[in-house]
Amino acid sequence: MKITDIDTFQVAPRWCFVRVGTDEGLVGWGEPVVEGRAATVATAVGELADHLIGADPMRIEDHWQVGVKGGFYRGGPVLASAVAGLDQALWDIAGKALGVPVWQLLGGRVRDRIRVYSWIGGDSPTDVAEHARQRVAQGYTAVKMNGSGPLRILDTPAMVHTIVERVAAVREAVGPEIDIAVDFHGRFTLPMARRVLPLLDEYLLLFVEEPVAPEHSSYLGELARLVSTPLATGERLYSRWDFKDVIGHGIGVAQPDLSHAGGISEVRRIAAMAETYDVALAPHCPLGPLALAASLQVGFAAPNLLIQEQSLGIHYNESADLHDYLVDASVFSYQDGWVDLLTAPGLGIEVDEPAIRRAAQLGHRWRNPIWRRDDGSFTEW
Repeated sequence: MKITDIDTFQVAPRWCFVRVGTDEGLVGWGEPVVEGRAATVATAVGELADHLIGADPMRIEDHWQVGVKGGFYRGGPVLASAVAGLDQALWDIAGKALGVPVWQLLGGRVRDRIRVYSWIGGDSPTDVAEHARQRVAQGYTAVKMNGSGPLRILDTPAMVHTIVERVAAVREAVGPEIDIAVDFHGRFTLPMARRVLPLLDEYLLLFVEEPVAPEHSSYLGELARLVSTPLATGERLYSRWDFKDVIGHGIGVAQPDLSHAGGISEVRRIAAMAETYDVALAPHCPLGPLALAASLQVGFAAPNLLIQEQSLGIHYNESADLHDYLVDASVFSYQDGWVDLLTAPGLGIEVDEPAIRRAAQLGHRWRNPIWRRDDGSFTEW
């Protein structure tokens, strides 16, 4: 079997898909994207395709090694994400060729279903609490919320109280049986994190995500010693070498993204590395159906999986959602906050290729917002 063609499709709301065709008619799909840089990643996929056309798609590890290390310049989100999407597609082909889901090729399943969480929105404590109640009514047993809006380098006592009051309102709304995660998107400086994080311990959060920006990850161990709340990070780490600097230094949850951190091949290695330090796995995935399917395939085979992020109904997905590019959307029909075992070969989903091609004709030009403080200076979004 040989790879004959590789095509990318930029589709709403902010996704990029890759299709890898073969001379035996088997097709693999993946999701190579950096949100806000979809066209850049698609170009990188085209450059990597030069090494893949005419090659055996079953040599997944060799293709991963060449994709990551074959160029003189290595690393970074664009290359890692291009490799990630292609890697997903090659695993999809391998599973289809052998008639088994990818989790079977990773050593077999260790669980029958995977718990998922849903995002909640709202600015005021009242609004975010109401949205949390709605998600619980939909059957979710875990929710995640943004911790704050734009922050100063050291913000006021009023802002500190606002952050805490939002979390307190959600805990009061959902009670102790529901898990709450809080994402700070790297918006804290280290001194601000020291000030706020201890105040959240009493709410027994599932985890606090990215309290500081990834370039300050070396401080996570220091923060972990200040609090009992598990700290999580990883959506902006792109390899096991990036994770080496945080796993074993205080984090409780590793969050590699299957579309950013080298795909299925690399994330299963990150998961194994995390397991040796008693760190849980919770793959980052506010993306599309292919990224989610790849995440679930790893999750069904990873003993240390905690929970899975998913984007159904998230605010980014107003123009298209997870189900819009699938032939059978029932694979992502969550039951009481759980997704059942994916049993179909490959990634376990069937994409609607005509729908993808139609959507790609419109494409997208999504960009993340640029936030500024009240003095006009840039701040983390």
